[in-house]
Amino acid sequence: MTPWLILLFVLALAIFIPRIGLLALYLDWRVARQREQVEDALKHLLDRESQGRHASPESLAGTLDLHRVKVTRLIADMESQNLLETRGSELHLTAEGERWALHVVRAHRLWERFLADEARMPLKQVHKEAHHREHNLTDAQLDELDAALGHPTRDPHGDPIPTREGKLPSVQSMPVTSWQADRPARIVHIEDEPAIAYEQILAAGLRLGQVIRIIERTSQRFVLSDGEHEYRLAPTVAANVSVAPLLESEMARAHAVSLAELAHDQRAEIVELDDAVQGFTRRRFLDLGLTPGTIIHPELQNFFGDPRAYRVRGTLIALRKDQASQIWVKPVS
Repeated sequence: MTPWLILLFVLALAIFIPRIGLLALYLDWRVARQREQVEDALKHLLDRESQGRHASPESLAGTLDLHRVKVTRLIADMESQNLLETRGSELHLTAEGERWALHVVRAHRLWERFLADEARMPLKQVHKEAHHREHNLTDAQLDELDAALGHPTRDPHGDPIPTREGKLPSVQSMPVTSWQADRPARIVHIEDEPAIAYEQILAAGLRLGQVIRIIERTSQRFVLSDGEHEYRLAPTVAANVSVAPLLESEMARAHAVSLAELAHDQRAEIVELDDAVQGFTRRRFLDLGLTPGTIIHPELQNFFGDPRAYRVRGTLIALRKDQASQIWVKPVS
C-alpha cells in the first residue's frame, strides 16, 4: 500500500469512525445546538407569557439573534414537535412546550443556586455559566441536584424555582422606586439584566433578604438604608430592585442579633437562618439542630476567637464567625 493510500485511509477513519469520528462529533454538536435553540425559544415564550404577553417571530429573532428565515424554520420545527402554536402574529406554548420550558428554567435556576452557594462563583458570572449548563440534565438528575441543595425555592436573584411537578410559585413584589418612603421592606428580587445595572447593585452592597428603608428620593438618586449603611443608586438602577412587606419572622428579626454577637454564656433562642444560607450549608445547619425555637449559647472560649464553640441540644458544635453571623437569635434570660 502506497503512503498516499495509507494517508487517505487514516483520514477516512478519522472522519467516519462511529461515535468518535469527526463527522459523528459534528453531528452530535449540531443536534446539541438545535436543542439549545429550541430550549432558549421555549424560555422566551414562557417569560413573555408570565408577563401577560405573547412572543412573536420578531421578538424571538431578537432574543436568539437569528435571521428571520432561520426563525421561521425554528418555529415550524417546534410546531411539528407540538411545542408551540402560531395564532396570527403571536406564538403560544402548548402544554408540552410549557412543561419543557419549566424544566429548562428549573435547571437554570438550580445551577445558579449551586454556582453561587457551593462553587462560590461571583454573582455577576452565575447567569452566563448556568445558561451553558442548563441544557444537559434529565428530570432525575435535576431531582438529585434539588435534593442535594436542600430544595431551595429561590435562585440567587430571587426568582422562584419551579417544582418537580412543574409549578412556578408567584412572587408578590414591586420596584423599590414605587415603595412608600421610610416604610421598611425586604428585598425579594434583584434583576440581573441589564448586566451593568446588576453589577452596580452588587457593588453598592445590596443583597436578597436585606431589610431596607428609603430615606431619600429625588429625580437623580435613591438613598436606601438598612440601619447601618446607606446605598445610593440612580433611579433607573434602583428600579431593578424589587421589595415586599416584611414577614412576621422578619418583624421578629428586628429584635434579634446574630449568633456571633452573643456574649459568652449568654443563652438565646434561634429566630431563623439568614436567606444567604442556602444549599449544602443550610442542610448542615439543619442537621446540627439549628432550627427556629432552639436554645443555643456560646460555651468555650477560643484564644484566637474563631471558630467558637456553642452548646445546642446537649451537643457542642464549632462555628466560624461568618457562619454564626448568618444565624439570627433572640437573647433569653
